[in-house]
Amino acid sequence: MKELSNFIKLHINISDEDLQTVVSHFQERSVDKDSFVIQKGQVVSCYYFIKSGGLRIYFDKDDMQITGWLAFENDFFTELNSFNLGQPTQFNIQAIERSTLLTIEKRQMQLLYKQFPLWQQFGRQIWENAFLKVINGILNYQTMTAEERYLHMMKQSDLLQRVPLKQLASYLGITQTSLSRLRKNIK
Repeated sequence: MKELSNFIKLHINISDEDLQTVVSHFQERSVDKDSFVIQKGQVVSCYYFIKSGGLRIYFDKDDMQITGWLAFENDFFTELNSFNLGQPTQFNIQAIERSTLLTIEKRQMQLLYKQFPLWQQFGRQIWENAFLKVINGILNYQTMTAEERYLHMMKQSDLLQRVPLKQLASYLGITQTSLSRLRKNIK
């Protein structure tokens, strides 16, 4: 839980005692590579913190898997639409490598919000940052070429090594052939 504690302390100035109370509500879960955390049709009831590993969030369209998001260590997330509305999700969340997640149920998160005003601040900051990532992703997709998006991703060098080529191409919105050609031209 050290990773989660450090992550929380980056966002809020919480006492060690309160932090221990918050962290005690999280459960550790191991997920094997290619296993699902969430599958389309399930109702999402947890927040997730990635202690180690990586996940992809994708949906199926016309017999294709479209990767909409990649999440790695120190990402705190959920599938918000299903989580908030209690409706079945349209997404699949799958491990792209062996991963360790720390999970907290919605009910527990709500109790902590009531008990610790600083925890509400934490939640707000997490969702504001997530929203900014989404906006930046949309802007990058709309204003950058595939090559520029790839070069932007290269700044996170280990990311390119960790994501399978097919999923990376889908995330960039291009075919595997185009991605291979891009990679050859850039090297």
